[in-house]
Amino acid sequence: MQFGYSETCLDHDTGERHPEAADRLRAIRRQLARRHAVTYVDADPASVEAVTAVHDADYVDSVREFCADGGGDWDTDTVASEGTWDAALASAGLAQWTAERALAGDDGRDTPFSIGRPPGHHATADEAMGFCFINNVAVAARSVLDDGKATRVAIFDWDVHHGNGTQDIFYDRDDVFYASIHEDGLYPGTGALDETGDGAGEGATFNVPLASGAGDADYLLAFEQAIRPAIARFDPDLLLVSAGFDAHRHDPISRMRVSTEGYARLTGRVREAAADVDAGLGFVLEGGYGLDTLSESVATIHETFDGRAPVEDDDDPSEDTTDLLAEVRAIHGLA
Repeated sequence: MQFGYSETCLDHDTGERHPEAADRLRAIRRQLARRHAVTYVDADPASVEAVTAVHDADYVDSVREFCADGGGDWDTDTVASEGTWDAALASAGLAQWTAERALAGDDGRDTPFSIGRPPGHHATADEAMGFCFINNVAVAARSVLDDGKATRVAIFDWDVHHGNGTQDIFYDRDDVFYASIHEDGLYPGTGALDETGDGAGEGATFNVPLASGAGDADYLLAFEQAIRPAIARFDPDLLLVSAGFDAHRHDPISRMRVSTEGYARLTGRVREAAADVDAGLGFVLEGGYGLDTLSESVATIHETFDGRAPVEDDDDPSEDTTDLLAEVRAIHGLA
């Protein structure tokens, strides 16, 4: 893979003990350096115009002014510093780079993965929350649509938390398909089965809220039986993965049971799904707060694109998951 990275993203200072810290990116880079030679690309930051295409202009001005005044606690979880505004623009620009390179045909060992921060999928059109200020993947998707580089974009969010911001931004659009596998009942409390879109976007939002404790077999079955056929039906030009790694069994803020090899297996299925519809494929970093598990998972995904076959296991999905998927498929009209 090739990785989008900017030193500017380290300037987002969340203070001591905050889980979303610059050490996340440092840990990823250290782990990658131990395993393979890696190519890094520092893309241009997102323009204010690209950001206001998905966020309200008054909200964007408020974030910029808040950071210029030194930052502080936006809410109890979401912290800004003077460097946060530039870091957020850099992170969004890296996501744009991912989308553009994927659409340009970069695949296989050149598949793009932006490792920016702050993350983005909780940022709604008019509010920062959940460590997020600018919705990176939304900026990327909207940019390629507005530039005519794509007509349909699918976003698959495997972060343990539901991407309420991404869902909110595209909820009434029919040119962006948003699918999420997340832990039911976890922050921010959105992502129910019946949240399926509105107006022209009806059916283009696809939520799979798994029960706490779900593991590799549950995630793989959910993707194969529900999300993969829905992506095929949508037939996107581009598939972007909101790649959070906080569903890992050893993540400090998760109750899910996905393994490092589980992420590799899921990556293989996602890669096949993109190939099925001849869509470009790119990854955008979201959460993941155990430095070892985050960095090892990213490095293992890199190795998957470098030809390493994931280790399979014989676990079975839970009955809760199989029952849930029957309901999901009925709601969305999947045979």
